[in-house]
Amino acid sequence: MQAGNGDPGENRGAERKPRQRSRRRELFCPAHPEQKLLGNGKKYFLHLLTSEQLKQRGMPDGKARLVINAFPVLVLSNEWIEELFCADCGSSHWCHVVRLDSVNHTVRWAPRDLWQQVAHVDPVGGNPSVSQFTARQARRHSRKRSDGKSWFG
Repeated sequence: MQAGNGDPGENRGAERKPRQRSRRRELFCPAHPEQKLLGNGKKYFLHLLTSEQLKQRGMPDGKARLVINAFPVLVLSNEWIEELFCADCGSSHWCHVVRLDSVNHTVRWAPRDLWQQVAHVDPVGGNPSVSQFTARQARRHSRKRSDGKSWFG
């Protein structure tokens, strides 16, 4: 057994690289390209049902038909709809996000017809488990009096 001279760096061996944290995803506003978007993490993944939808995403015709025959509903793990907040716009928007790699994403405003590719969500009809009274009370702030002023606030 060999005694050291008490130098704490003596037993280090090769120099270690400092730990690097993984980079966070960076989503930028389509209207303000320099502004980062903030999300709440809830993602609505797109579901494809036809080979035409796969062909629109660049898959050859034969392979698209083969995939749809094997998997009647194909869930895309790299495309989703997410509600994101832009500080410059001052509001939240529903965005169609496409993941290019772990950090880079393409963001655009989600068109209304894209919601048809999301399972179990109907943005027009609302939630059927909410009572009529609750839905009416939620719309209460938008009602106006006959003279054009708000009832509340």
